[in-house]
Amino acid sequence: GDEDKVRKLDEAVTRAMGFSSAVPVSGQTYSRKIDSQIMAALSGIAQSAHKFSNDMRLLQHLREIQEPFGSEQIGSSAMAYKRNPMKSERIASLSRFVITLYTNAGFTAASQWFERTLDDSAGKRIVVPEAFLATDAVLQLYLNVASGLDVNLDVIEQHVREQIGDIASENLLMKAVKAGGNRQELHEVIRRHKMESKDGDLLDRLKNDEAFKAVRGAMSRLGEPRQYVGRSPAQVREFLDQEVEPRLAPRRKALGLKSEVKV
Repeated sequence: GDEDKVRKLDEAVTRAMGFSSAVPVSGQTYSRKIDSQIMAALSGIAQSAHKFSNDMRLLQHLREIQEPFGSEQIGSSAMAYKRNPMKSERIASLSRFVITLYTNAGFTAASQWFERTLDDSAGKRIVVPEAFLATDAVLQLYLNVASGLDVNLDVIEQHVREQIGDIASENLLMKAVKAGGNRQELHEVIRRHKMESKDGDLLDRLKNDEAFKAVRGAMSRLGEPRQYVGRSPAQVREFLDQEVEPRLAPRRKALGLKSEVKV
């Protein structure tokens, strides 16, 4: 036969099918490792989405950030006052499903005999389509939640104020030691006050304790939350400018997509 014509036929069929390249060496089928790699990508999407949904559910429990909630939406069929993170719960559920499907593709790729065995196709016809459909649903939910977040700044500030005494106590301890205090004794004073404190009053209790008399003048400054964020604001801006924006730039047409989710 004419090998040159065979190669040209292969290239022509590849182009006609809409592909830029073909599997370089294959027999009846392509390597099932390709399926495994595709499923790994879908599993990676699901892992990230699941992590996002877990964080959202925790933040919603604290009422700091809540997922979008329709005016007619029912948060709980049993308790009318509840606002359950139903969309985030669905993301988690479907994401776990996609993650488990990856193992099927991995086992299939690993267990093939030589070129292939016939135990691969029946499972593949179920697993691969379901993985894509479930991932599509995950991304629809993800888009809907992420584009409509309800950020409760007042609640966040309240929680920070409640915890600022605990955060500041370490700096207070260091300042008191520098002023001549005994670290072990001061540590015990803070521990004892913390065990007895409530409603974020730790700094006030320490201010009135004679053990911290030498640093009382610094107490009010230690209660300012901004001094504990470090480089976080700059890191966020740098991440958006250097990592996120370059990835968004070639995909501008896709930005602004809407996802309608009924719950």
